[in-house]
Amino acid sequence: MLDKELRSMIGQVKDGRMDRRVFIQRLAAVGLTAPLANQILALGGVAMAEGVSTYKPTKRGGGGALKLLWWQGPTLLNPHFATGTKDQDGSRLFYEPLACWDPDGNMKLVLAAEIPSVQNGGLAADGKSVTWKLKPGVKWHDGKPFTADDVVFNWEYSKDPATSAVTIATYRDIVVEKVDDLTVRILFNKPTPFWADAFVGAPNCIIPKHLFDAYKGAKSREAPNNLSPVGTGPYKFLEFKPGDLVRGELNPDYHMPNRPYFDTLEMKGGGDAVSAARAVIQTGEYDFGYNIQVEDDVLLRLEKGGKGKAIYAVGGDTEFIALNSTDPNIEIDGERSSMKTKHPLFSDPAVRKALAMLVDREAVKKVIYGRAGRTTANFLNGPEKFVSKNTSWEFSIEKASKLLDDAGWKPGADGIREKDGKKLKLLYQTSINGPRQKTQAIVKQACQKAGIDVELKSVVASVFFSSDAGNPDIYPKFYADMEMFQIPMSQPDPSQHMRRYMSANVATKENKWQGQNFPRYVNKEYDATILAAEGEMDPVKRAALYIKANDILIGDTVFIPVQHRLKVEAAANNLVCVISGWANETDNLFDWYREA
Repeated sequence: MLDKELRSMIGQVKDGRMDRRVFIQRLAAVGLTAPLANQILALGGVAMAEGVSTYKPTKRGGGGALKLLWWQGPTLLNPHFATGTKDQDGSRLFYEPLACWDPDGNMKLVLAAEIPSVQNGGLAADGKSVTWKLKPGVKWHDGKPFTADDVVFNWEYSKDPATSAVTIATYRDIVVEKVDDLTVRILFNKPTPFWADAFVGAPNCIIPKHLFDAYKGAKSREAPNNLSPVGTGPYKFLEFKPGDLVRGELNPDYHMPNRPYFDTLEMKGGGDAVSAARAVIQTGEYDFGYNIQVEDDVLLRLEKGGKGKAIYAVGGDTEFIALNSTDPNIEIDGERSSMKTKHPLFSDPAVRKALAMLVDREAVKKVIYGRAGRTTANFLNGPEKFVSKNTSWEFSIEKASKLLDDAGWKPGADGIREKDGKKLKLLYQTSINGPRQKTQAIVKQACQKAGIDVELKSVVASVFFSSDAGNPDIYPKFYADMEMFQIPMSQPDPSQHMRRYMSANVATKENKWQGQNFPRYVNKEYDATILAAEGEMDPVKRAALYIKANDILIGDTVFIPVQHRLKVEAAANNLVCVISGWANETDNLFDWYREA
């Protein structure tokens, strides 16, 4: 779409000659999603529309207990240390961001009083600053007022390298200043088209300054409230057993009218996805089950005559196999997978490319994921505008074998390929979960036929996704050659998702393995592409840059995409739960209720 035509359409929406929905439909026709169309309108001076709430209850409370089942229980309740989604979800029960995303990718206000726009003075026309107005009268659960000082503190807390926050990449290069007690301004060092990143969504919830100020920096892990949150959310903290149970109760002073619906809240962790699905869909013991990564034929059987159902949400989530850029078997200065090493086998691009040919994505979809999976050659699978058409995938044991032959990897007497005294033996790890173990088996079988010996390792999910820096089996340490899992997209824009793999964000012992670049990938061209994308105001050029970044990852075989996964949850038949493909499962919890 030409810039002149786009500006003309924005002008028509601004003066009322074109309906917002028509504008969004026209942009959708050229690959722009509703969230991005709304962002373009906002930059063009048209106020962004707020997501429509479907909440019906007319009074607070009275809904009894809400029982949630997470087969990976939270291990801490500070969003700044949440290396796993489960920790973000657990923290989000009590803490809140300024805004979040609804199922259509529209912004929903939480702690903010209004959506910033050029019209209301909140959004700078040059994209270099955004001003947020905060809701008046919001209180922390201990009765202290929520103010701009809390927002500014979260920026200071996260950007300090000594804090070792996983959120540092979001806050490191911005400046947040207090305008008055209920106003903050975020200053960007360049034009920033996706300004709704900092303080938005479950990963960017706000913690109270008065309880964490003494623990900023090197003392961050010593804060008692890392395990006993005092937030602003609809539920107040009651009890936490790491990896097992989180309990809360209705907040009578909650700032949203008639909310929450439920009187008490319980998030139970542990078990596995199949037992979670059964406890919700078949027996009705729980109201909601998170991330039901279960074979589709199992879900279909459970749904017949059950008390619940499987629900789906489309986003950009990708199940992938990551390849380690460093050597997990050599320890340097007390650190394995050190940046001072190179992987002895994956340093050969032929090995990486051969492995990509040995993942039978169609078989994984057919045998395992069914309705919940789509084959893909991309790491970045949404929004649609950012999905590359330049990539392709192929499953071929024969071609993979030839690629290895041509690169000098010849079968030894035991059938395992070797070169220069190095055997093609790999450790392939993931969390304990039926579909993941079945995927491992499919990949291992193909690798064996191609002369690659693969040892499989399965780690209990609560350990694999733990934030415990002392545990050797957490995924950021990556003490294996390959590891498989999924990192959900928690916003309808690729900036946060793709920023993870910049060189500055490598997970190391120095940052307590809180860096989000766990494959230890370093590529100057990738870094430059992401930096350019984050400052590009032209939506078409910006999309092209993110597509280029995806293609660099795929070309270097940093990741082998296994499936573009839909979110699959289990819910009681009478539970109205708002689930967005662009947000964490607990991000819209204030809108949940039960139908009579």
